[in-house]
Amino acid sequence: MTEQMRQGGIRPGRLGPDDLARNFDDLHPALAAHEALVAADRCYFCHDAPCIAACPTDIDIPLFIRQIQTGLPDAAAQTIFDQNILGGMCARVCPTETLCEQACVREAAEGKPVEIGRLQRYATDAMMADGTHPYTRAAPTGRHVAVVGAGPAGLACAHRLALHGHDVTIYDARPKPGGLNEYGIAAYKTPDDFAQAEVDWLLKIGGITIETGRALGDDLTLEALRDGHDAVFLGVGLAGVGKLGLEGEDLTGSENAVDFISALRQQDDLTTLPIGRHVVVIGGGMTAVDAAVQSKLLGAETVTIAYRRDRDRMPASRYEQDLAASHGVRLVFGVVPVALHGDDRLREVELGYVGADMSPTGETFRVPADQLFRAIGQKLKAVEGLSLDGGKIAVTGAGRTSLADVWAGGDCAAGGEDLTVTAVAEGRDAAMDIHRALTETAT
Repeated sequence: MTEQMRQGGIRPGRLGPDDLARNFDDLHPALAAHEALVAADRCYFCHDAPCIAACPTDIDIPLFIRQIQTGLPDAAAQTIFDQNILGGMCARVCPTETLCEQACVREAAEGKPVEIGRLQRYATDAMMADGTHPYTRAAPTGRHVAVVGAGPAGLACAHRLALHGHDVTIYDARPKPGGLNEYGIAAYKTPDDFAQAEVDWLLKIGGITIETGRALGDDLTLEALRDGHDAVFLGVGLAGVGKLGLEGEDLTGSENAVDFISALRQQDDLTTLPIGRHVVVIGGGMTAVDAAVQSKLLGAETVTIAYRRDRDRMPASRYEQDLAASHGVRLVFGVVPVALHGDDRLREVELGYVGADMSPTGETFRVPADQLFRAIGQKLKAVEGLSLDGGKIAVTGAGRTSLADVWAGGDCAAGGEDLTVTAVAEGRDAAMDIHRALTETAT
């Protein structure tokens, strides 16, 4: 163990630049051409392909794999983008192990599915690398739609609307577009600034303007958006992270995991990003795993994920759990934080065991921690005039809200899973519903 690793507290530079570059290299390197052909040959090209039904965006997976197999990667990319304009990002971050690849007949027969995600990346990367944008915008309709949120749902909605000739202005609170793809996903899943490259490629459709630094609130009200546009789509995601409600939560070293991941994603030099020697992550979803693994990659000596339920109920997939364990992250189940100990800064987290009914057993233990990340879910910021369902915007059909000219999709909308690919599907479907509504109004 190096002297830097022995030092406690939250500090930068626990690892050098070469180690960090290796640690944050691409989690799943791209397939070479011959590797893609070998992978494509494993597909049975099922007539009633279960992988299609398992894809939230309904990509014709056997078709695009057949197109790769026959040497037509651009045609494969077109097949993907027709259903999922963010197919490049989804190929990198989708939990394919619980979606299309879990449904793959090869998985059922052999325990080894066709590598659908990597094949999707092979095709989409090939088209994006040469700068080709496969769509031509329809004649302008004279209609103008506001999209609030430049994340997966908002971008998918905007592209489909622009494709049909509508003008779109995207408003986003952050300095950069991309939403979750830019700020909320582990860096080792999307290296080389892919999120921004994908946005730039998507905007080649034309007809889309992005205004950053514009949050829904004081200077950007829903009422004003409705008055100034023919329709509004809300893809605002979720904001504020919940508190643990424990004494000591304001100690130095206690923060939310979303902010940590965001700061990491925007950091050009990871040697300057502080990390604790001992890190504890409270939560069991993808954000918890991303925060824990990246803490290890930055040089934390010990990292513990503490989740309140058993392993089978952990929201993060078993693949992600195993990924964390393979990086030396300790996963502890059936525990909740009961106390944070320290003086001016955090030094220990006390965890207590709970039973199946979530009641405490009375047994506790302490783990060293100079940094604690809360990954216990995010909440919707209030949106004026809209009905809610379970703390999210209530929607019917393809994202229709309680206001006739307002649609919503992605994490901020009720129903569906909080996944990039689901957000894309909801944004796309809402765009088609908006297009139909505007077309009906025009006639």
